[in-house]
Amino acid sequence: MKALLFAAAILVAAGPARAQHEHHAAELGDVTFATSCRPEAQGTFNRAIAWLHSFEYEEAEKSFLEAAAADPKCAMAQWGVAMSHYHPLWAPPGPAELEKGAAAIARAQALGAPTERERDYVAAMAAFYRDAGTVGHGPRVLAYVDAMRKLHRRHPADQEGAVFYALALIAAGTMDNDESFAREKEAAALLNAVLARQPRHPGVSHYLIHSYDYPPLAHLALPAARSYAGIAPASAHAQHMPSHIFTRLGLWKEAIASDLKAEAAAKAHAARNKMPGAWDEQLHAMDYLAYAYLQLGEDAKARGVIDELNAIARVDPPNFKVAYSMAAIPARYALERRQWAEAAALALPATSVAAVPWARFRWAEAHIHFARAVGAARSGKVELAREEVGRLAEIVQALPAKPGEYDWGKQVDIERQIAAAWLAKAQGRGEEAVGLMRAAADLDDATEKHPVTPGQILPAREQLGELLLELNRPAEALAEFEASLTRAPGRYGGLSGAARAADLAKQTAKAARYRGMLPACGPTCPRPAA
Repeated sequence: MKALLFAAAILVAAGPARAQHEHHAAELGDVTFATSCRPEAQGTFNRAIAWLHSFEYEEAEKSFLEAAAADPKCAMAQWGVAMSHYHPLWAPPGPAELEKGAAAIARAQALGAPTERERDYVAAMAAFYRDAGTVGHGPRVLAYVDAMRKLHRRHPADQEGAVFYALALIAAGTMDNDESFAREKEAAALLNAVLARQPRHPGVSHYLIHSYDYPPLAHLALPAARSYAGIAPASAHAQHMPSHIFTRLGLWKEAIASDLKAEAAAKAHAARNKMPGAWDEQLHAMDYLAYAYLQLGEDAKARGVIDELNAIARVDPPNFKVAYSMAAIPARYALERRQWAEAAALALPATSVAAVPWARFRWAEAHIHFARAVGAARSGKVELAREEVGRLAEIVQALPAKPGEYDWGKQVDIERQIAAAWLAKAQGRGEEAVGLMRAAADLDDATEKHPVTPGQILPAREQLGELLLELNRPAEALAEFEASLTRAPGRYGGLSGAARAADLAKQTAKAARYRGMLPACGPTCPRPAA
């Protein structure tokens, strides 16, 4: 009798949890990843794969561990745990993540998957974790790509193999700065083939956005951007990802709508999991949200994002997304509004409040120094500007390029050159300033932003236009603003600068056209009139 009562209690307790799992499974898209694991583990495994495809790594790991508990001999569940610690398009795994991932893939190998296909998945993931203590991230990423290519060729009918291979190609593409986007285009071809068969597959839409997240390709991702959030509404990251493309194309209202949903979903995640503070995805959405508000001249709403940011006492995990957002949002807010004294007075958020280990994220810290340097130079505080340019140079030296990892040092060096150009201008060295700024613009054009950011704090070519305007060279300035707008369409600074430059260059038709493209915020826009 006691056993029956206990079993009944288990069923009653499991009911809400099972209902929540089924609800989430229905709101994560349609994924079927066949394995040889027990039937009681297969549904949980599919849910874990769906979380994984939306980069919800913590939820994915929990579900993979549930699948492993349901079938302790399921090698693929351990493969999934290892996959949850390799986030291809974010920062490389840290030591703790590498250790957990390597242990999981070792368990998968020890269990021995019964099918060739499953053994190939385990072997591919093992290629990434192999010799992680002595071999750099880049070579291990390429080893994983090679292994996934072999898996895809050996099992061409495996749709999940095609999708994961596409993601591997996209990750490799972020490493090689290939202006032909060969890897990304190959990935997109694979994904589009799966899309024809599985239109509600979350990974397909998600990875198409990443495949095309470049100025020349972004328009190709609009269908995916407009469908992904609806495919996986349970994922905060899925609500946010469409804003990558909307931002690339200057579709600010759609970007705002996307990130408001993402922020709400992130807050719901934090509440549901009883987190003591904010979740990192909330700050990621807030950064994109503030950026979009500023491009529409909705500065009061951007101020609201700043106030919300300042009220956050804790963020988990305190990772690269958090560091970037906490530094970028206030830097953007001051510089986009051309509040030079405000920018010059910015300070790095206190570690005790933000819980961000800034020493690990010097490239994020650089945004504050950049804002201070530009603000100081443009408000006549030459000595402070010189000091801040020096700090940027120190950070560049502390960030040597590593094969296979994003070159944050190059991005900080672009900021250093922009700031140095404004310093030279403040010191009366106009031609030197133009040379520095043009070098920064050329370098900026030749590199791509990291996926964590909606765009540079200030585009270098747009700044070249600003500098040429300051030097009374409006025709040249107009050409630079127009070139900047091809890479960053719809930016308030680019449109306003182009309108001002066209006016001064006596190109009235162009001036009217660019002025007409500015947001209709009228006198509420606290920016220089175009």
